[in-house]
Amino acid sequence: MSAVFLDYDTVSSGDLDPSGLLRVMPDLSVHGLTDEAQIAERIEAAGIVLLNKVVLTRNHLLAATRLRLVAVAGTGTNNVDLDTARERGIGVCNVRGYCSQSVAQHVWSMILGLTQHVHEYTKLATNGAWARNEVSTVLAYPIRELFGRTLGIVGWGELGRATAKAAQAFGMRVVIANRAGAARTQERLDLDELLATADVVSLHCPLTAATRGMIGARELALMKPDALLINTARGGLIDGLALAAALKAGRLGGAGIDVLPQEPPADGDPLLGPDIPNLLLTPHVAWAAREARQRCVDEIAANVQDFLSGGRRGRVV
Repeated sequence: MSAVFLDYDTVSSGDLDPSGLLRVMPDLSVHGLTDEAQIAERIEAAGIVLLNKVVLTRNHLLAATRLRLVAVAGTGTNNVDLDTARERGIGVCNVRGYCSQSVAQHVWSMILGLTQHVHEYTKLATNGAWARNEVSTVLAYPIRELFGRTLGIVGWGELGRATAKAAQAFGMRVVIANRAGAARTQERLDLDELLATADVVSLHCPLTAATRGMIGARELALMKPDALLINTARGGLIDGLALAAALKAGRLGGAGIDVLPQEPPADGDPLLGPDIPNLLLTPHVAWAAREARQRCVDEIAANVQDFLSGGRRGRVV
């Protein structure tokens, strides 16, 4: 069965081993990138399509009459029209859990960077301020210990659990948010209570109708004025305008953001402003450790191999 990878360059900069893919799909055609105008031609004869960021619409899926499987290089499948895939009997599979350690590592780099004011102190050490006045430099920004403080996790899946596990090393207490719209359980806190309780809040939930915009001006006002908000999940979970306003007004201790509602932010974003204090912003790279990307590619190969054997490994459709 012929196969094509539409955007391999979005998962590899030449640093991954694709041999697992080639063993399962010896005739795999690999394209670094595929623009919208090239999609139809490149999938026309394919039985298996591998992709990461490329969007497959209803028209694409209806026209690709030989297509039997779409293998997504990631967890999210919102770039594939799943309803049409079901209608046509096209399987869709994804990869889960491949980047848990990479994401947790990124979350903690943001927590520690904000807590220690690493970016700000680096500037003071290199711009001459330290040499001019050691005392005022050392105490220029508040540094606090994480020991004894509370980490709030919103989204208790693999990524949330991996992030929470690292909190033990810092002596932090972990609290977990109740699922949006679900009945409260004794082991979890409603979101409002968690926001008011936690010193650090880390988001790990999917973007759904129930979670879109879940952190807005009202929710930010519930948080402690020195609390940190970390988002490595989906940009649409947070109202960017409200977050920027809270940071500018000093109503929040800091934020670490790895995701935006539109990526890349071609039309701008409120969080891209140059005058927002205590903000760390990265271009959706929490998942991108080489080991995680290699794991993802190997998992895709395993999913396809299982499909060819009649199985449903990794299937969402």
